[in-house]
Amino acid sequence: MPFIRYALGLLLTASIANAAAQELPATGAVSVVDPAYVGLPQGGGLDGERVAELRYGKAKAAEAPMPQEASPPTRVPNALATIMVEATGASKDARLPLSFGQVFAPAALKRGEQLQAVLADGSTLPLQADIKARHPDGSVRHAVLSAVVPSPQPGKPLALGLAKASRPDLAKTGKGHDASLDALLRSGTDARVELTLDGKTYTAALDRLLATAAPTLWLDGPVTREWQVAGPLAGPGGQPHPHLAARFAVRWYPALAKARIDMTIENNWAYAPAPQNFTYDVRVSVGGSEVYAKKALTHYHHARWRKLFWTGDAPKIHLRHDTRQLIASLAVPNYDQSVKVDERTLSRMHAQWTGPQSEPMGVGLALAAMPTTGGRPDIGLLPGWAAMYLLGMDRRAGEMTLGTASLAGSWSMHYRDVRTGLPVSLLDFPYMTIVGNPGDTRNPATGKSELFPACAAPGACKSPYQHDIPHQPAFSYLPYLLTGDHYHLEELQFWAMYDVMASNPGYRDNRKGLLRPEQVRGQAWALRTLGQAAYITPDGHPLKRDFLQILDANLDWYNATYTHNPQANALGIIVNGYALGYADGRGMAPWQDDFFTSAVGHLAELGFAKARELLVWKAKYPVSRMTGKGMCWISGAMYSMNVRDNASAPFYAAIGEAYQASIPPELRALPCAGSEMAAALKLRTGEMTGYSSGDSGYPSNMQPALAYAADALGEDGKKAWRQFIARSVKPDYGLGPQFAIVPR
Repeated sequence: MPFIRYALGLLLTASIANAAAQELPATGAVSVVDPAYVGLPQGGGLDGERVAELRYGKAKAAEAPMPQEASPPTRVPNALATIMVEATGASKDARLPLSFGQVFAPAALKRGEQLQAVLADGSTLPLQADIKARHPDGSVRHAVLSAVVPSPQPGKPLALGLAKASRPDLAKTGKGHDASLDALLRSGTDARVELTLDGKTYTAALDRLLATAAPTLWLDGPVTREWQVAGPLAGPGGQPHPHLAARFAVRWYPALAKARIDMTIENNWAYAPAPQNFTYDVRVSVGGSEVYAKKALTHYHHARWRKLFWTGDAPKIHLRHDTRQLIASLAVPNYDQSVKVDERTLSRMHAQWTGPQSEPMGVGLALAAMPTTGGRPDIGLLPGWAAMYLLGMDRRAGEMTLGTASLAGSWSMHYRDVRTGLPVSLLDFPYMTIVGNPGDTRNPATGKSELFPACAAPGACKSPYQHDIPHQPAFSYLPYLLTGDHYHLEELQFWAMYDVMASNPGYRDNRKGLLRPEQVRGQAWALRTLGQAAYITPDGHPLKRDFLQILDANLDWYNATYTHNPQANALGIIVNGYALGYADGRGMAPWQDDFFTSAVGHLAELGFAKARELLVWKAKYPVSRMTGKGMCWISGAMYSMNVRDNASAPFYAAIGEAYQASIPPELRALPCAGSEMAAALKLRTGEMTGYSSGDSGYPSNMQPALAYAADALGEDGKKAWRQFIARSVKPDYGLGPQFAIVPR
């Protein structure tokens, strides 16, 4: 593959179909022994400005890079985690409301143990903990924490330590303040949305829904209560719109008489007849004042959009979560904390965070066409922008990460069950699907078809966005971990359920939701999302059982097909789905296989024992490509590898056979990693093939798989990691850290 076919995919996140004949000059001065050297420079010499320009466009002439905000220097002693509360502007309020999500490692906060907030001076604040999920040992896995905190001054962040307490005094926070729903309604808190569609006005009002519907509590304590309520947009005469609905989550802080209103407008009933796009004028008011308006907003079918509002001034704060604690919890991969996010790249990304892409029915930083090939920032266990946020906790990275997660609702793959009010479940509709023939959707147990209704007319469901599974970002997992917002939880659930129901019911074994029909990379990212949903969905949520059951069925299938199957291939590769789509059925893609290994490694760290079994079997493939007998690690991250003599032949028994069958004849006799091989490959001595200096090159794709293998296979895994890390050319992960994962 010519350099440009891959590099433009890496750097432009755009189509590469017509790029094969172009040449992109290498940037940065490089001292090389071989005068014939052609390619990207060594990691330290990579021109960050050039890469950022290709990815995010040229900077304005007057633009100067903003200084990157430093990591928080303060850690509260003996705290499980320290949260830094930074002012983003001057505040008139002496105290501010604060709620955020917090994840804990197993046994860190045992059943019955309590938390309190400790400031840097040792004083304490009451802390409300709404526990959402627990580990198998009963310790807290995830909670939404709430407090009323002193307003930080600009340039003087407030350090908030989360410490164990024997008797946290929450009562004084609620004393004298009515946290009831009646108190909220008496406060005059209200929001109203009006849509003008085909000359008719449709409305939904928060106060009316709270008074007449059946709101449910998401947060419940003396610091804050959050009620959730939903209802249709009502037209003239109160007639409900058959597709459009409003959902409100109102968070009330009684001590401050202040509320946050989280509003979502949806067009996503799973089985409503004649689904279609709707174009309408929208106006939203809070307390009688207009807070949002948009003319001719096209709302795509099976999609939704979200806006957040406050009564009074919104708190001008930014939270810096404790990166070290988050990674140690095992809830997120072990990203290399020595990586420093490139300021120019971050600044350029944020400069483009404006206009339609960041507004309702935009898709933020995601590619509008997910199936676009080539490396790009949204592929990985976390997208590049989310990894930037995790590693630096920069306000701009946070804004883009949470904003893109909110805009994940714009894709036309949201199916809500009108009976339950939840994302539609595969266990309730085991024959629903996006593909296949109508006959495939008949449920033999009920005799009914579970086919989704057809669009109202040709073109009625047209969208500028293309979603798929093989290139699907992890939009919502980290945002839900860090915010505890119900919207992000449901986004994660929508995507996870879509991933297991999109394929033909027969191919996926109906209600089992097996991922085996997908491309290997599709199996990887769907397994990632499914595992994250099973891990973090609250314990009392009706879909928790469903996600765990579907995940268990998939891990059982993989372990039966590979781990515990004496007839499985000896290489440790995934061969189902579309795995063997190279060299007329002889070859597979190691990078896709590495995606799968990394997803399994992530699930193993989340605590799924069956994923751990699979990882031990799977990890031998990336390890053998570094240190296996007869294999030269220089080509360990090759684009494709031949693994059998022909499409009907048995798989090779050893990695050395696969290597010899995959490299040009002129390389076979050359000493591995020597100067002769480097000259023949037009690389530096010790440089791996596959664009080793690119943060999305094939060696970078391999890195997470090797990191998990190093943890899973003991000394063999560590030896492979040492060989990998000794390569002479490495990427600058500050430009894009989504693959910057290292062993624990």
